[in-house]
Amino acid sequence: MRLSELSARGGVSVPTIKFYLREGLLPPGRRISSTQAEYDEEHLRRLALVRALIQVGRMSVAGAREVLSALNDPDLDEISQMGKAVAGLPQPLPPAGDDGAARTAEESAREVQRRLGWRVVPENPAHQTLVSALSALERLGFPCDDAALLPYAELAERLAEHEVALIDTFHEPTTRLEAVVALTVLYEPVLLSLRRLAQAEQATRRFAGGPADAAPDA
Repeated sequence: MRLSELSARGGVSVPTIKFYLREGLLPPGRRISSTQAEYDEEHLRRLALVRALIQVGRMSVAGAREVLSALNDPDLDEISQMGKAVAGLPQPLPPAGDDGAARTAEESAREVQRRLGWRVVPENPAHQTLVSALSALERLGFPCDDAALLPYAELAERLAEHEVALIDTFHEPTTRLEAVVALTVLYEPVLLSLRRLAQAEQATRRFAGGPADAAPDA
């Protein structure tokens, strides 16, 4: 397909696609003349992924480029590519610090992972973000020991089993990598929204007399 068709099918303007090409977010098309190139379904799928990273995931162009570089790194095996791609996604919290709260949080994070048989990788950005969040809870006096954390981790494990099984339904390694990134970016706001909806429902049932007292769905 020509650039104009890629633009129409992808819902992205031609100037924006040219910008993505210049920035290395999209691979170049197959050159058919000095001024024209052809693009294929791989470009269309990658364009959708770039839009998800930048528009939904709110990533910078440089951050998106870093994540996407894992998809084409020939020196990494597939699981390492997945890890590099996810590690490049934005991390929501700053470092935990170095006080008593941070040390308690670190031990809680390690213990709950050990209890579930997970490998503890302190340099994993997700581990560091977990410790940072638990540190903040500890400083505010909210429960964040491994007993309080374990139900969350057990739910996360069930969710991860579902997601990895879904990713495994894609047969091409590149498509699986794209699915890892897309599901991570796009389902995090879905999970947050569902959690808040569930909290509202449970709070209504516990504190306001049950579902019958709730306002009807608009």
